[in-house]
Amino acid sequence: MMNKIQFGMPTLIENKTLEDNVALCSRLGLRFLELNMNFPEYQADRLEETDCLIQAAEKHGLYYTIHLDENLNIADFNMLVTDAYLETVRRTIAVLKKLVYLRDTYGDKSQPLTVNMHMNHGIFITLPDRKVQMYERDFDNYMASFKAFRQKCEEWIGDADVRVVVENTDGFRDYEKKAIEYLLESPCFGLTWDIGHSKAVGETDVPFIMAHTDRLCHFHIHDGTENPPKNHLALGDGEIDLAARLNLAEERNARCVLETKTIAALEKSVAYLKSMSMQK
Repeated sequence: MMNKIQFGMPTLIENKTLEDNVALCSRLGLRFLELNMNFPEYQADRLEETDCLIQAAEKHGLYYTIHLDENLNIADFNMLVTDAYLETVRRTIAVLKKLVYLRDTYGDKSQPLTVNMHMNHGIFITLPDRKVQMYERDFDNYMASFKAFRQKCEEWIGDADVRVVVENTDGFRDYEKKAIEYLLESPCFGLTWDIGHSKAVGETDVPFIMAHTDRLCHFHIHDGTENPPKNHLALGDGEIDLAARLNLAEERNARCVLETKTIAALEKSVAYLKSMSMQK
């Protein structure tokens, strides 16, 4: 199993530079680095300096995926905000299209390169007896934004082997599920299963994810617990049935990011995977 899955790592806050991340990725025998646009050094204008990305990747024989800013909100009611986020996605897709050849050289051509995104819940209004999600109240406007988003992504991606993948976080809202299902009607979109996030919220997203396993193409792998809710633990430090999740990743020919937050936890996770392989 372990030999068939392409494992990678996220950019880590302990690493100050791209070279630090790439060198660690190579030292641990991982195949790709997921560039996180929450970091100032991986904003769109910096990523557009693709020569630097390519030189670092070629030096160590690896490739990249990209994680969009977690605050990304393509349905914001303020169109100035929405337009800025849409432009960010456009530029990010353009960068990744230039990096496909790294995947072809150092990765698996059967797996599309992924741009990972979160669903922004939007704001809610607190009433005496309940909370009202604004996107649920104004669902027609919300869906109109996602219809435009899907069309734009299809235009930006074209025939490139790039896919925008939607990640679960703290439980999909009902209105979000409808928007995701609309996105998944397009071949330009897929799903990311973050198994640690899933565990920490009592696996509430599992029925939705399992109903769409045919669209799973990316995993964030880290351990977690339900009570108390914890995630981003090193593999083996939580309660998740890791073998079952990795078996599904293999079945779906999905990449797996070992999404711990520290170098020590990442090293422990890589060692855990090696021990799993030896037990096979």
